[in-house]
Amino acid sequence: MAYAAVISLKQTIEHLLYSPHVVNPVPQILQSLYEDVSSLQELLKELDSSSNTIREKVNANLDGQIRDSVYEFEDILDTHASNEKLEQEIDSFTETVKKMKKAYIEELHTEEDDDEDDGVSQRIDFSGGSESKMVGFSAQFDRVKAVLLKQDLSVTVSLNGMAGIGKTTLAKKILQDPLILSHFDRCVFVTLGPKYRFKRIAENILSQINSESDEVLVEGDDSDDEAEYDSADDMKILVVLDDVWESKIWGELVAEFPDDIHQCRFLVTTRLRQVGESYSPFLALEMPFLNKEESWELLRHKVFDEMPCPPLLEKVGKKIAENCEGLPLAIVIVGDILSESEKTVEYWNKVANREVSVFVDAYDQMFDTLYPSYEYLPQHLKSCFLYMGVFPEKYEIPLSRFTKLWDAEGFSDQDQNRRSEYIAHECLHDLLSRNLIRVQKESSYKGIKSYGQIHSSYWYLCNKVAPMKRFFHGLNSIADSLAEGIESQRRLCIRNNVLFGIKDAYDSMGSVSSARSLLCTGPYHQYPVPICFGLMLLRVLDALSIRFYEFPLEVLKLIQLRYLSLTCDGDISNSMSELRNLRWLIVDIHQRIKSPGAPSYLPMDIWHMQELEHLQITGTDLPNPCEGSLLPKLSTLLDVSARSCTKRVLERIPNLKKLGIRIELTSDNVDDQPLSCFDHISHLDKLRSLKCVVVNPGIMFDIVGPPFPLSIFPSNLAKLTLSGLGNPWEEITSISSLPYLKVLKLRCYAFRGTKWEVYDNGFPWLENLLIEDADLAQWSVGSGSFPKLKSLTMKHCYKLRELPVEFAKSLRKIDLIECNPLVLTCAKKIKEDGNLFDFSVRYSSWDEGNIKSCGPTWFSKR
Repeated sequence: MAYAAVISLKQTIEHLLYSPHVVNPVPQILQSLYEDVSSLQELLKELDSSSNTIREKVNANLDGQIRDSVYEFEDILDTHASNEKLEQEIDSFTETVKKMKKAYIEELHTEEDDDEDDGVSQRIDFSGGSESKMVGFSAQFDRVKAVLLKQDLSVTVSLNGMAGIGKTTLAKKILQDPLILSHFDRCVFVTLGPKYRFKRIAENILSQINSESDEVLVEGDDSDDEAEYDSADDMKILVVLDDVWESKIWGELVAEFPDDIHQCRFLVTTRLRQVGESYSPFLALEMPFLNKEESWELLRHKVFDEMPCPPLLEKVGKKIAENCEGLPLAIVIVGDILSESEKTVEYWNKVANREVSVFVDAYDQMFDTLYPSYEYLPQHLKSCFLYMGVFPEKYEIPLSRFTKLWDAEGFSDQDQNRRSEYIAHECLHDLLSRNLIRVQKESSYKGIKSYGQIHSSYWYLCNKVAPMKRFFHGLNSIADSLAEGIESQRRLCIRNNVLFGIKDAYDSMGSVSSARSLLCTGPYHQYPVPICFGLMLLRVLDALSIRFYEFPLEVLKLIQLRYLSLTCDGDISNSMSELRNLRWLIVDIHQRIKSPGAPSYLPMDIWHMQELEHLQITGTDLPNPCEGSLLPKLSTLLDVSARSCTKRVLERIPNLKKLGIRIELTSDNVDDQPLSCFDHISHLDKLRSLKCVVVNPGIMFDIVGPPFPLSIFPSNLAKLTLSGLGNPWEEITSISSLPYLKVLKLRCYAFRGTKWEVYDNGFPWLENLLIEDADLAQWSVGSGSFPKLKSLTMKHCYKLRELPVEFAKSLRKIDLIECNPLVLTCAKKIKEDGNLFDFSVRYSSWDEGNIKSCGPTWFSKR
């Protein structure tokens, strides 16, 4: 974690150098220090291009020392007193940096140890007597087998997936298949791992090619290191490269066997998708997680072998299997533990409810298998991955929240000429390609909106590694709050808010004076508790899950805060500008009911918060600014009413990119034209996302004629969400001509009427369309319209019976939720006529019979 610590220190130095709110005590010395720290960062980057063996040694010997030295000095900078003392500390740290760089360079250039363990010594017996049970993956097995048997030329197949998902098991099953054995003259199996030696790999391949045994020798057995190579010109050879971590092995093989390599067929297993793709595979398969039925079948087999499961244990057994989240390795280990434990309903219920340590024990056993996935990550990804463990187990992590926190924590290198949110987005994509996280929902705008929880086994790994690295410490019990080493942690993650009300726990948390983040990620707690506001170096205070009756004035002392989120019913303090470093301000309200016609405004002081980038305060509006007031960095303004969208306000937010408006109508204010706010947004030429929601649309529906002209939307809009406006469909014409609109979401009768006719060439760039709660019955599409539409989602559209068949030209995904069963026929037609690859239907039991009668199993019920 040294790299993340250095990035954070760089940002701290930048703040002292360039912030207008800080009196720079020693500018020249600080500038020199900044350059030294930057050079240390560049040196740390070199580790990513070193061998995994060197990386492991450096991480073991130097990473922690550098991290601790950097943390200690950063604490001094954040609490600096006199200039004289600070100059002495800087001089001392500069000398420390020089020593660290020297030691680091020496480690990087250390000769690698040739005696390193190169793999697992084992033999694969093809007689069939030692076959292991493989559940699921039958489709993958058949596809791989077919490719290997039918292709005449050299071909490569890659199996990619998370550690423990069954890649090696499937590869071994392929090698044990009778048709494979009869088709190939030699089957070679070598396990590489992250620290392989190519010389030993090559020797092992030769020994297996020349072997006359019925067994395959797995790399690591040295019984025939000096085997001479016989020409493979006339031999059919299948080579399995198991657990590959680096792409360069392919080039090394080509160099070693330039002629004969092309006579072989390769089956590659890897955790890293980019490694599998680097082999230009004829077939690349992403190994899926087991479904519920397959998980239970594997667990039952591990516990009872060929014996049936007692009926009383079957229901709770299926729940235990489901808790393994489809990972075969977890299921096998949990099964092994259960096979040695009491087989009673009472005990198994405790296992299913995690009242006993079976899953923790299983994850402990898996740790050595999973840890390399973290250990050999590039430097910049380690903090990103560990931070996934901050959120609750099995939590669906929204990209927007993650990137804000990630940026506020200081993980993003500000030297790059890109917004930090894009850097974070790339990091998450990298973790995805390494099979460390799973996508739960795809965004309609930026590729990924939210990620499903990381697998619980990886969540456990994050929470075990993070305290050792002083990265974060999770607290769920009093014992956690009293754990050894808590005082040195950089972040506290509170998963049980009641701990704040227990004196011993509160005192322990309050003693972590170097903490930079206090993250309250537990369930919502509706009663106030005494948060540790004495942690003066906090940059992040995420406390939405804790209720305050009034805005806590103690928070104004936390002048280092960059990110603040909390829940309170009272007015925001008039002295908010004291938080001069604050960039994200999110305030929710506990009491949702308020008196109609009683506007609530933020204090005028809000206009002095020049660093604000994100402002989201439910039920509260921006006041009219004074002359000269400006929020130059504010790019996101959410949950404000029409009162905040005056010309005077919006003109003073020149870089606004995302705007969310909540309109609460009453019978008294309809005549006040609350929708006149749209008269003032056309000049927002940087606005990319607009959301307008009428909270109580019933009143809107009583208005005669269109409530507002739609032609005033900024032309640069890429995403538009409308809800409850009640416009006739004819009024959507002007929206259809927006040149850059990619996402359109229409909810709760955003448009009303039974007929929607889209004219020619409408929606030229639209990629994603959602229509929810509409009385639409007829939908026609003109020539050239929706040419780029990829995703269509229809929810609660009971009157619509047909979809435009023109969608077949571009659609990739249709999602129908609680819609008229007759629309399925059109969806089937679109699937058959186009190249649609993802189609799903969700429906209620009210007409299940009709839906089932619509056709065969070409759609999936979920």
